[in-house]
Amino acid sequence: MKKISITHRTEYHYRKPVTFGPHRAMLRPREGHDVQITSLMVEVQPKADVRWMRDIYGNCIAVISFHERGQKLSILSVATVDLFDDEKLDCLIEKDARFYPFQYAANEQLELLLYRLPSYPYEGPALEAWLSEIFKPGNLVDTRELLGTLNRRIFETFKYKHRDEPGVQRPCETLAKGTGSCRDYAVFMMEAARRWGFGARFVTGYIQLNEGQHGATHAWTEIYLPGAGWVGFDPTNNKAVGVEHVSVGVSIDQEKASPLSGSWTGPANAFERMDVSVQVVAL
Repeated sequence: MKKISITHRTEYHYRKPVTFGPHRAMLRPREGHDVQITSLMVEVQPKADVRWMRDIYGNCIAVISFHERGQKLSILSVATVDLFDDEKLDCLIEKDARFYPFQYAANEQLELLLYRLPSYPYEGPALEAWLSEIFKPGNLVDTRELLGTLNRRIFETFKYKHRDEPGVQRPCETLAKGTGSCRDYAVFMMEAARRWGFGARFVTGYIQLNEGQHGATHAWTEIYLPGAGWVGFDPTNNKAVGVEHVSVGVSIDQEKASPLSGSWTGPANAFERMDVSVQVVAL
């Protein structure tokens, strides 16, 4: 078992007082057999009510309703989390799915339908041309090795670039620029895997930093493998998702996994800047 502390502070600064509409925040790690929260503290300024709900994907969402105007919106969360090592992946994949291509079982195909549909269908030809260097139809390859190669090839092809702008790049933008953030890498791998027929989803969360790794708030991709379930791949750091990763939200696309969303009303030039600070440390 491994215990970590996650401190996440987001602050929005304004030149004049503004009125804040309802906000939705993903702050609480997704619990399960491998992740358990031992404590969680949330502080919000200005004064607000916080209620919790689960969305359609099972993510725990903090719905924040503000009572006061202000020149600063601040959300602080401090979580202590126990992480447990999972079983080895290779021995868990069902026999019929250990080599690609394979077919999902009939009872899984309907459930995975939306996770297999591309979010950017018009970019298929460019993605398929890029993927043809990794896999050619008619061959039979080890499923785990194929996805590991895709993970590594994204890491080797693109140069990491931190971006503060909201949203993500389309896969063709990432191909054209040759650079991307962790969000862009995750979307690229999600779309690439879907082109091969895999069920894939976008994940947002945290990573405990090691030397040479990028990001503290982080994004990666999960791919559904029969027998093993949703398996995480981190193309930004060229590794399989492990105990240093803590997911907060999963969704069919990146727009539904935003760490913080909401609205404000006030003068058009009121917004000044946003500051984000994240610390993920072992205890």
